[in-house]
Amino acid sequence: MISQENISDTTPMGATLAADGATFRVWAPHAESVYLNGVFSGQPQWNQTDTNLMARDANGFWSGFVAGATDGDVYKFYVTGLGSSGYKRDPYARELSTAPPYPDCNCLIRDSASYPWHDAAFQTPDYSNMIVYQLHIGVYTAVYTGQPCTFLDVLAKIPYLVALGINVLQPLPIDECETDPSMGYNGTDYFSPDSPFIVPVNNLASYLTSVNALLAAKGAAPLTTAQLSSAPNQLKAMVDICHLYGIAVVFDVVYNHAGGFDGDDSSIYFWDREQTGDNNNSLYFTDQGLAGGLSFALWNSDVRQFLINNAVFLLDEFHIDGFRYDEISALCNLNSGTGWSFCQDLTSTLRFLRPRCIQNAEYWSVNPDVVRPSNQGGAGFDVTQHDGLRIAVRSAIKQASYGASAGVSMTAIAQQLFPPNFGHAWQAVTCVENHDIVKVGTDSRIPVLADASNQRSWYARSRSRVATGLLLTAPGIPQLFMGQEFLEDKQWSENPQNSINLLYWQGLDIGDKTMTDHLRFTQDAIRLRWRLPALRNDSVNPFHCHDQNRVLAFHRWIEGYGDDVVVVVSLNDATYYGYGIGFPRPGVWLEVFNSDVYDNWVNRIVAGNGGAIVVNGSGMHGFQTSCNIVIPANGVVVFAYNPPN
Repeated sequence: MISQENISDTTPMGATLAADGATFRVWAPHAESVYLNGVFSGQPQWNQTDTNLMARDANGFWSGFVAGATDGDVYKFYVTGLGSSGYKRDPYARELSTAPPYPDCNCLIRDSASYPWHDAAFQTPDYSNMIVYQLHIGVYTAVYTGQPCTFLDVLAKIPYLVALGINVLQPLPIDECETDPSMGYNGTDYFSPDSPFIVPVNNLASYLTSVNALLAAKGAAPLTTAQLSSAPNQLKAMVDICHLYGIAVVFDVVYNHAGGFDGDDSSIYFWDREQTGDNNNSLYFTDQGLAGGLSFALWNSDVRQFLINNAVFLLDEFHIDGFRYDEISALCNLNSGTGWSFCQDLTSTLRFLRPRCIQNAEYWSVNPDVVRPSNQGGAGFDVTQHDGLRIAVRSAIKQASYGASAGVSMTAIAQQLFPPNFGHAWQAVTCVENHDIVKVGTDSRIPVLADASNQRSWYARSRSRVATGLLLTAPGIPQLFMGQEFLEDKQWSENPQNSINLLYWQGLDIGDKTMTDHLRFTQDAIRLRWRLPALRNDSVNPFHCHDQNRVLAFHRWIEGYGDDVVVVVSLNDATYYGYGIGFPRPGVWLEVFNSDVYDNWVNRIVAGNGGAIVVNGSGMHGFQTSCNIVIPANGVVVFAYNPPN
């Protein structure tokens, strides 16, 4: 039997370097035997003999210690069971080899302490101060190369993201997936970064130079090739440098189902099957499916612990700032009542370990109970994806595109400015585009909704500004989807070979004025949100809503501080002059933002209010005073009473 030196009840799962070797621990309660195979210190051990047989404890956990095992050594388990026998990958493997390729790959031992972090001073922002940017690693920076982008490619966009003004980066799932390319929602190896996102060691030289330049600009010590060579360390470098530049990182995780595992007998699905010919014979999964995968057997405490261990591992190993949990409603509905209690266990554990970590649940048919504390019967998440504002804004943009006589529901937008039945606005993550809504084969991006015949027309430009302007001045946590900030009009694809659906970065590079003007608009709208604390507060009062005029006005404020803000939005194709709007108090109000100035920047014929208005009119719209203002066609104009410098 393999050595039991350094093995105890607290030995970590998977492979862990310790005491001049490595410990190994795996769960296989039904197996007749489990052997550890691999190449350790250059010595191949690919045989099922007593010297490689792991020891089983009373709870079905098998363990062993290999003296001399080092970082980068390959290994695999051979499981003899009632259902099948064969090689299996470690469900806790930190990295998978590329030779042999996936899915016949080996697992790699990785030293969790080999990356020299630089982010000790970083603090996850408060939820109310978050602006999220969602992207797909594999295509984000692609420019007709056909090659998947990597974690290190994303770092090249750090200066761009800093200039944009976002402070939370949310990549789609980054764990190893069954298919390549993938959106990320058919993961199979939850502890391993997806291999297409990794730069091979022989291609690292130029990346190392750019990474070290980013570090040097912040006065941080450089990395070596060895420190950047492994998959986990490249992902760590992405998170680390984001933190140095003030950007939190939130991982998108999929605990409602896993990949389909077609033809992948060494995957987690086929671990320790009890018998053949049974549709429900997997150790980790039920026979209930979702999106081509199977739901985890959350009635089993060890399966629950596997997923909780994964979340804790991602927090500790990669210093991330939180999670976006994919489709929690399916997780709850497919697990015979055990899903809700699993969510409570998961959220409580992570909140205890990392109180500032954000836990964001996607829950279809939005349910406020998901953000209620678990000790009050809720699921315990901090925030939830909320589709109310998105649906209302996208519908209004589409309605406006039908012409001047079409009905446009500004009322629907007004009703969704504050998430109904929620205690705080920041409990809702809002958007007007996301990965599901605007992927190939689904709905259109905003410029197409705004003008299906010409995505660069004034109608498309101006209505797109309204959509993003509403998102960034409304309560909640705003989330942008990659390309939205510069008027990308194409549906996106996860396939870098699908060049027609890649982001049009070349437009920015060549100075496409429509794109650069819209990017400037988005940057300034984000800066406005940072500049005016009232825009990040809960308080909102949609005091004027006129569907026929296509005008909406709402008041944002911080109680007791006097930092009043009034946002006026129009989806009318004509400019209003002398439009009466109520205001919370008389006096001078500064016009701090006007979307019309960004059309052919600087718009020399901007329809605006000259930078300020004097509010001294009679009462209107529930306020004691009012002012006649100019509202630009398809525009957003923002007034502030006491704006900070």
